[in-house]
Amino acid sequence: MTPSLLSLLRKIDTPTVCNAIEVAQGKRGFNSFTRRTMLCSAPEEPAIVGYARTAKIAAVYPPKEAPDVIKNRRMDYYKYMSEAPGPSVAVIEDADYPDCIGAFWGEINTSVHKGFGMSGVVTNGVMRDLGDLPEGFPVVAGSVGPSHGFVHVREIDTQVSVFGLTVRPGELIHADRHGALVIPTDIVDQLETAIQKLLTTERIVLDAARRAEFNFEAFETAWSAFEKARV
Repeated sequence: MTPSLLSLLRKIDTPTVCNAIEVAQGKRGFNSFTRRTMLCSAPEEPAIVGYARTAKIAAVYPPKEAPDVIKNRRMDYYKYMSEAPGPSVAVIEDADYPDCIGAFWGEINTSVHKGFGMSGVVTNGVMRDLGDLPEGFPVVAGSVGPSHGFVHVREIDTQVSVFGLTVRPGELIHADRHGALVIPTDIVDQLETAIQKLLTTERIVLDAARRAEFNFEAFETAWSAFEKARV
């Protein structure tokens, strides 16, 4: 990922990236995205972009393993996150889904991950401390709740699933208030051009629709040109 692509990805929303991936692939049908409504702690901030650092957590019941095992794994988790090459994104599967109750993502944990230089988090789990979360570290989560429950780390650096999106460690993530997606490795070098093409193509309809003289005939003309230019 080049610096210019990273800058561009942070400026556009996740639906635009979805469409641009199809432009780069030359076909419809891209499906590596989340499948339900998610909540974003900072919907007006730039999109989350980075390479996935993954883990699984749980919180409904106390862990069955020995306390020192749980503590050591938690420290291993933080070390793993702190060593992520940038830009990086935490992608966390809550194994309690759909009955998640433990907010792993509050003021302290988000501040720690931001301090590690990470870009944000995507999770099917719970966030809290809304209003006190640090700027520049959006949380895209499944729900909001008041308690941390018995939250503990179960697995680190493993394949995870968040609302139908399978994420492997190191995959390139884009996320915002619409949800999240994985950018296919084989089109990364084409993506910047595809985004620019998509934005130019969309202007055909958008510019026509915003003119005072817009009507059905103008729409037909613009749509025909749009259809010829898009995937």
